[in-house]
Amino acid sequence: MKSWKIASLSLAATVLLAACGGTESDTASSADNSGELIVSTFALSEDVIKRDVLDPFSEENDVEITYEVGNSSERFTKLQNNPNSTIDVIELSQANAATGVADGLFEELDETKVPNLAKLVDGAKDAIATSGAPYTMNSIGIIYNEEAAGMTIDEWSDLWDPSLAGKISIPDITTTFGPAMLHVASDYKGVDITTDAGAAGFEALTELKPNIIKTYSKSSDLANLFQSGEIVAAVVGDFAFPIISEANPDVQFLVPESGTYANFNTLNVVASSDNKEAAYAFINWKLSQELQTTTAASLNEAPTNVEVELDEETARNKTYGDVAQRAKAVDFTFVNENLADWINQWNETLNQ
Repeated sequence: MKSWKIASLSLAATVLLAACGGTESDTASSADNSGELIVSTFALSEDVIKRDVLDPFSEENDVEITYEVGNSSERFTKLQNNPNSTIDVIELSQANAATGVADGLFEELDETKVPNLAKLVDGAKDAIATSGAPYTMNSIGIIYNEEAAGMTIDEWSDLWDPSLAGKISIPDITTTFGPAMLHVASDYKGVDITTDAGAAGFEALTELKPNIIKTYSKSSDLANLFQSGEIVAAVVGDFAFPIISEANPDVQFLVPESGTYANFNTLNVVASSDNKEAAYAFINWKLSQELQTTTAASLNEAPTNVEVELDEETARNKTYGDVAQRAKAVDFTFVNENLADWINQWNETLNQ
């Protein structure tokens, strides 16, 4: 685990806002107090994060930022085990965030202090209550080789076609999109998964089993499975398509018109924070049209702000635009409550 600091600059927020041509709701609202803001986030592209995310916020709000980095699980576990944590705002995967919300580790978000929450796409708004403020997202779709499959696939129900026997792969239940796959299976049966705790979904997976040659834990494994001809189709997160298609140019990726399920990275104000005003301002900045337009290109983050407009190249393979509007949120509080049982049922259904 490492951390690093951004020295704040004495630049009035009003001057910077005027220079950027922004408004308070479009960019970071000025924090009421100066000092140090401690942010816990993912360990990636730190130079870009400093340049595009931290420096502008630090300058506008006259706040020194300490950034602690690591993967979501290790940082969340550290927070859980330290009731005296000094972290002000934390960025987590949706599953970890939902556990934190359920355990009361975070402030209930005050929408009056984060006006950009009102500008989120519908699926992201649905995730706020259980997971915090979603600032980027990805979603599942179908990747397949049409020639090898011998058929056109354009809907989730096509995966159950008998002609695909022994030819598809789906994510394991313990992966990011494993629970979403169970939601898709429940939808195939026409049942809301929250009404039967996944029973119909497992019935659908039992019917799908003849078509499944393998469940996977790493999406990168799919490149080899396509290359060897072991599979002709798979369910996968959109973020994995570039890696798979680079090795297998004959594959295509689609998101069914019936919709998809999104996974969000979210932000929350830690309940023990001594600098909540700056934390709220930071979250508002992360949700702004200005910043999300920038980070869509520089950090490959799909925007959650509905006002962000991306060119075709930047939007490629992202949960954006029409796809984002069709993406449904997964209630990870519900998922976490049922996951232990689902893992057992999954193993009994697919791994025996």
